Amino acid sequence: MAILLAPCAAAQTTIDPAVTSAQANDPTAAEDNSALKPISQQPQPESSESQRQRAEQELKQQERQRILGVIPNFNTTDVENAAPLTPRQKFRLAFRSAMDPFQFVVAAGDAGISQAENDFAGYGQGAQGYGKRFGAAYADQFSGVIWGGAIFPVLLKEDPRYFRRGKGSFKSRLFYSISTTLWTKNDDGSWGPNYANVLGNLAAGGLSNLYYPSTDRGVGLTFQRAFTVTAEGALGAVVVEFWPDISSRLFHRQPAQPPATEPAVK
Repeated sequence: MAILLAPCAAAQTTIDPAVTSAQANDPTAAEDNSALKPISQQPQPESSESQRQRAEQELKQQERQRILGVIPNFNTTDVENAAPLTPRQKFRLAFRSAMDPFQFVVAAGDAGISQAENDFAGYGQGAQGYGKRFGAAYADQFSGVIWGGAIFPVLLKEDPRYFRRGKGSFKSRLFYSISTTLWTKNDDGSWGPNYANVLGNLAAGGLSNLYYPSTDRGVGLTFQRAFTVTAEGALGAVVVEFWPDISSRLFHRQPAQPPATEPAVK
């Protein structure tokens, strides 16, 4: 029986001379052959529909984020490789932020301070003056969010969200958070100038000339307002970046760490 099976075993272990010769002439041939994988095992690019669904799931998580349980933090993500938003999703996120009840509270407080200091004197005083200041304050907020968070990001294919780093030294995170007012992530995953934020602030400042008193209008005031809003945005980015660390010290909670970009290989 062993005699009969010996030729078969020899046939199975016989090496093709052509293959041996090719490997001898090219030492990398064996590596190339070992690197080949069936097409079914090779990673496939994510489809547009799959990206949209993943972005939808991530947005649902973002829309539950609040600082101190009150201040909306919908525009922040801890997911480094978050799925790009569709135009519809960008507008939805912008409107969700602009229409949050907390924004009306902020506008009311801003109007009260403005009236106490008699800013925009052309509005006058009393209930009528306060109403005008309140309307102007909320119009500024709404216009800035829509232009800088939806219209220009859609046109320029930029991601309007803040991608929290959450790791690294204090200085590196501080510089990163401030720089995001002028440097942002694009829909294709690359990083570049944050045209949407700058242009959105300028557009909102320009539109404010339609409802501010005549003494508070002009090109100079438009750029001044845009610069002020941009500076406030930089300060807000710093707060968002470090809030989990601050919260962990105040409430003794472990700060959330950004998810890994890729699952661990088992």
